[in-house]
Amino acid sequence: MNTDRNQGTDQESDRMIIRNAVIIDGTGGAPNPGYTVVVIAGKIDWIGPAADEPNVVDAQVIDGTGMYLTPGFIDAHVHLTMPAGQLGGARMLDLPPRYGYYSAIPILKATLDAGITTARDLGGIDMATDVAIREGIIEGPELIYAYRALGPTGGHGDFRTCCGFNLGQAVSPNGDIGFLTDGVDQAIRNTREVMRLGAKVIKVMASGGVWSPRDQPWHDGLNVDEMRAVVEEAASHDVPVAAHAQSARSIANALKAGVRSIEHAYEIDDAAIGLMLERGAFMVPTLSTGTTPPDPAKAAPYAVEKKLRLQEKLQTCVANAVAAGVRVAMGTDAGVCPHGTNLTELGHLVDLGMKPIDAINAGTLNAAELLQIDNRTGSIELGKEADLVLTPVDPLAGIHQLGNPDNIAVVVAKGRLKKNLLAAIPALEPVS
Repeated sequence: MNTDRNQGTDQESDRMIIRNAVIIDGTGGAPNPGYTVVVIAGKIDWIGPAADEPNVVDAQVIDGTGMYLTPGFIDAHVHLTMPAGQLGGARMLDLPPRYGYYSAIPILKATLDAGITTARDLGGIDMATDVAIREGIIEGPELIYAYRALGPTGGHGDFRTCCGFNLGQAVSPNGDIGFLTDGVDQAIRNTREVMRLGAKVIKVMASGGVWSPRDQPWHDGLNVDEMRAVVEEAASHDVPVAAHAQSARSIANALKAGVRSIEHAYEIDDAAIGLMLERGAFMVPTLSTGTTPPDPAKAAPYAVEKKLRLQEKLQTCVANAVAAGVRVAMGTDAGVCPHGTNLTELGHLVDLGMKPIDAINAGTLNAAELLQIDNRTGSIELGKEADLVLTPVDPLAGIHQLGNPDNIAVVVAKGRLKKNLLAAIPALEPVS
């Protein structure tokens, strides 16, 4: 191998060396201690033992001794314009229409600082925020966004209260969080509209939900024909479809329609697990939201009642799917639960029976495969974009500690250093 990396005229910021770390590469392979990663022009240019490190001039050097290097993590289910815990709150009634763009700025930075270098926003964020991040106007993870979700009148996505106030307009600066979709013709039209507005994933509401005021999680949302029309239209543009589905029946309906991922899956049963395995679909269980007790001081009474009922068997159902080998991608539903502690989800997955290495894969390469970006991110491999996280925590021994953003020492996104706490790493409690 040619180890001369002195060619070219790259500026200092285009070259980075992370030296002598334990690499957990996201592919499921064994950790590699004492390894170095060389980044040039935003991509991983060399990986190998520190003793064989190539000669690279004008590079920023990060000493990873005693630390662990993982791929940047991917949160496959967030709502970045929703301040956590405020959905339905009285304060939202008095906010101006475009306030959400500005309130999202610190949320985006907190998400990046938590180790999330890519986020899939399933309702709220739009093209304006995506462009602002890509042009460096604001800091945040790479965005894969749905723009708005497609749901039926009176179902999840229809956030109109009895008095006529639309909660969806309050939580989304682009006017609403959903498109009301009734019938196959409207399903096709709305799919085309969200794709026109830049959506890189289509979200459909296969069941009712907790926060929508006029339905239940055990109600069906869009029917199979409506969802199939969305899937077929989106497929003609190579755009995948994600389904909000909480009941077993809604999961089965969404899978029969051909969706790529099931979001939440809180009451998944054996029949639905069988369909997941048969279709090769992904489950995004959003345990950070699902397992959090509802707060009666912040949530509407109808939401508290529905969530408590869902929580009765959520953990057992999701654990059964994990044990059966359903493909899992990490997602938190941040916005309903707090932002900036996204990697708490990894600990929840381990609590439900997943091995730590598999939980890491769920948040890296598996999630990248779901988002169809695994050719360029999601693992530490030659030629991939340098999305990287350095932590003093051994993820295989203390994965729950990754949920604390103070334990995310360094974040590199597209080869750029976005966070560096190496001078202020807190003392860690020993892992028992």
